[in-house]
Amino acid sequence: MDPRALKATSVKAEDEHADSAEPQALKITAASSNPKMFTLPWHKPLATWPKDLLANLPRGISRHVVRFVHVGDEVYAMKEITRQVAEREYEILRRLQKLELPTVTPIAVVIGRHTREGEPLEAILVTRHLKFSLPYRALFARNLRPDTAERLIDALAVLLVRLHLAGFYWGDVSLSNVLFLRDADAFSAFLVDAETGDLQAQLTDGQREYDIDLARTNIIGELMDLASGKLLPGDVDEIEVGNRLVDRYHSLWSALTDTDKFNPDEMWKIEQRVNKLNELGFDVDELEMKTAEDGKRVLVRPRVVDAGYANRKLLRLTGLDVQENQARRLLNDLDAYRASTWREGEDLEIVATDWMREVFEPTVRMIPREYRSQIEPAQFFHEVLDHRWFLAEKAGHDVPMGEAVTSYIDNALPSYSLDSKALAELNEEADSGVIDDESTYSDPDDDGYNPDDDPDAAVWSH
Repeated sequence: MDPRALKATSVKAEDEHADSAEPQALKITAASSNPKMFTLPWHKPLATWPKDLLANLPRGISRHVVRFVHVGDEVYAMKEITRQVAEREYEILRRLQKLELPTVTPIAVVIGRHTREGEPLEAILVTRHLKFSLPYRALFARNLRPDTAERLIDALAVLLVRLHLAGFYWGDVSLSNVLFLRDADAFSAFLVDAETGDLQAQLTDGQREYDIDLARTNIIGELMDLASGKLLPGDVDEIEVGNRLVDRYHSLWSALTDTDKFNPDEMWKIEQRVNKLNELGFDVDELEMKTAEDGKRVLVRPRVVDAGYANRKLLRLTGLDVQENQARRLLNDLDAYRASTWREGEDLEIVATDWMREVFEPTVRMIPREYRSQIEPAQFFHEVLDHRWFLAEKAGHDVPMGEAVTSYIDNALPSYSLDSKALAELNEEADSGVIDDESTYSDPDDDGYNPDDDPDAAVWSH
């Protein structure tokens, strides 16, 4: 196994069925130095935490109590589960993070929780809220393109391939266990639930196929559930979308791992293969080349290290850390800026600095304050470029960037808002899947008494 994963954390989860004693005192193992962590009401069931601590964000369906909590200037996701499961998931997420895989960031595992009366409470797994992300049901609660389901499946297929390449067996692949970020015209998927996962040196074909088959079954069921709630467009075939995941996975896996056979005079095809992998967003670390047994062909197999080819290039040029498809779009606009200013002969690093100052930064500064927590600057820029193109096509001439931004804010940006009623319905539905009785607890410190309603309260206070 990759040494980075082996040294990822000091937390070593015990067997889920081990009969070990629960800690008698609160213990927090944290990958963050946020001191506000120690001021939270760990002595209360999570479902009863004060509302002034909670962030009203859409939650996905979970078997456990989940809440988003303000902790200083950050927002953390809290999940109440058994100690063994919390420690195991924290350990796995830490390992995956060290391998730079797309997952939520583990912050802490909290064990040894007790009420004021000394009754034991379940552990809590703390992860950082993935800013701008949404669970799949929240995406369908908005007016999105008809092909949204297919784009989500494509993102999930990429995530699954990346995890499998790293040796991660998921064991519970579904849309519910993923968060999605808009990535230009596509989506990026991030693992959010690793309870059933296991990180190994390498997966067998049988393990990979089991994950894929389970994913197909779960996705079809989740889409049918959306259809029953009239959230899925009527022309979407749930079974066809489930099959799409299988096809997309196998196609991508083949492109990344297959061995090509070339004649000695066809070595130019090696560069073609590498370029294709770069277009898919993957970097190639090494090429393994050897002569076939007949001595007439060369066998070439790439060693793919990770996705993020365009992301890393843009980060190097501008310092912007964005999703892969967003990076491609921004690099294309940078190239267009370079050509329009007749600067093809200049260093790209210098041109990129001017593009940031003259084009990108003035555009994203126009994002209205109320939308800054709902749309990433890179996504805003991408969508403004699209909107500008449509305006220009309609007008028959080029449209100034400032005019395009204003039109986009007035006519398109409001679709990002999720109204309070829809948000409340989503979170109520999310809680309906909880199998933990603590979700129905009232606050143990609240006996229902309100002195404002008691005419004798003034007498008792003397």
